[in-house]
Amino acid sequence: MNNRAAIAGAAAGTLVLAAVSLFVGVIDLTPLDVLRDPSALTLLIDSRFPRTAAPLIAGASLSICGLILQMLVRNRFVEPMTVGTGQGAALGILLVTVFAPTLSIFLKMVLASSTALLASLGFLLIARRLPPTQPLLVPLVGMVYGGILGAAVTFFAYQADMLQFIETWLSGDFSGVMRGRYELLWIGALAAGLTYLIADQIAIVGLGRDASINLGLNYNQVMILGLLVISIVSALTVVTVGAIPFVGLIVPNIVSRWFGDNLRATLPVTALAGGALVLLSDILGRVLRYPFEIPVGTILGVLGAFAFLWLLYRGPKHAH
Repeated sequence: MNNRAAIAGAAAGTLVLAAVSLFVGVIDLTPLDVLRDPSALTLLIDSRFPRTAAPLIAGASLSICGLILQMLVRNRFVEPMTVGTGQGAALGILLVTVFAPTLSIFLKMVLASSTALLASLGFLLIARRLPPTQPLLVPLVGMVYGGILGAAVTFFAYQADMLQFIETWLSGDFSGVMRGRYELLWIGALAAGLTYLIADQIAIVGLGRDASINLGLNYNQVMILGLLVISIVSALTVVTVGAIPFVGLIVPNIVSRWFGDNLRATLPVTALAGGALVLLSDILGRVLRYPFEIPVGTILGVLGAFAFLWLLYRGPKHAH
């Protein structure tokens, strides 16, 4: 399958899921209701459309960030929410909520992005010291590193009597998404989308520091730009809907196995597939125990665990 056909297929599947999502919920809603009943149209605009858009945006942005992080670290088994970036964002949100609760949402976002960036830099420094001959050490160390940061977040939340808030930030859930409560995700989508402009540079960084510098690339600048995008997207996702695990791991690996490692060519497919996966998980969360809901983070955690084990046992993709 060529790249254009892949994009067309992913877009068609995403549109089908979006159409299904608009009419799945506790309150019955049909297209005829929307045409005849003003209250049904209001429900569609205020609740169902945001509930559909938010998983698409979050999934697409996190998938792109997962692909970027894998290129920067040069390891296919990492993604932002399992190597400390998401936990760093949660720590920033917790600190600003405790010590500066009156700050504007923009400043809170900046501080959360800053702690996420510091967490990402910390993981990068650790990953560089690991032996390149043992690539599986990187994701395992990343999970331990993320677990330590998560434990710190839980400890400070316990001291501040905010454990309930932490559960919300560390477990992705779209049940509270409504118009006016998800728009920050569009900023993350813009940041992730801008990486298309530097896709070739990020691909060169994936060759390693020495090769990048020999090819005339400003290695440190591209690294910082990539980590900045990852931090902004992770922070905005955690702030808005909570941490969504594994999507940045599963989607880039599957896309690269099918369509190769041309970063510029695979970014659109990765974004569409990531959005579709998160939206599908959200729809499943709505229908599996109807009228109750299962958080999308729980469903993706189960799917992601099996996918991660499959990737580990199958090993890296061999070049053709």
